[in-house]
Formats: sequence, C-alpha cells, structure tokens
Amino acid sequence: MITPDLSRMVCRKSSYSTENGGACVEVGALPAGAAVRDSKNPDGGLLLLTSAAWNQFRATAKQYDNDEL
Repeated sequence: MITPDLSRMVCRKSSYSTENGGACVEVGALPAGAAVRDSKNPDGGLLLLTSAAWNQFRATAKQYDNDEL
C-alpha cells in the first residue's frame, strides 16, 4: 500500500456535525480517495479510503439519512 502525502491535506467538517462538540467528523480529499478523522482528536488516527470505498461510504450514509427510522 502506498502511503499518501497528508502534509497539505485540508479537512472540512461534516455539515451534520454539531458545534457543541458532538459527533464531529472531518473529511480530507486525497488524489485517490479520502481521509476521515474525528475532529475532536485531529492528531488521532485517520481512516483512509480509496475512491471506490469513499463513494460507497457516501452512498450508504445517504441511504440511511433518507430512511425513516
């Protein structure tokens, strides 16, 4: 596996994250996918996803967002 250069990655907070320290997720675009991290712990681990995995993640999240519970 090739480790991506994360030194210039810019993360953006999810629009579903709350301002009071709730469920905060940040995503950074990578040339071949995306990196996901917990914004409360930006120096913690990153979940690195390929483009295909990121697209599937987004599609699944959108499906559950639209489902009525």
